[in-house]
Amino acid sequence: MGLSWSHILIVLVLFVLLFGRGKISELMGDVAQGIKSFKKGMADDDDKAEEPAKPEPKVIEHKATKPEAPSTKSASRAKAPRSRKSG
Repeated sequence: MGLSWSHILIVLVLFVLLFGRGKISELMGDVAQGIKSFKKGMADDDDKAEEPAKPEPKVIEHKATKPEAPSTKSASRAKAPRSRKSG
């Protein structure tokens, strides 16, 4: 007992009646957009794989100079000398 053409035709007619012509075309449009975006994504991945690896930029390391003699007061606590008021 297999599917005959009449069974397939009845299923297709019921499918169209249930979902409507507009819904089927909208569904097919969504499928087409999905396929296009998939192909575009695959093409982008291929382009990235074919690009030669860019060499990393050279970094020049800065050698620290010797710090000056440490002061008795820390820089945050150092105060400017006070001036005397005349008068």
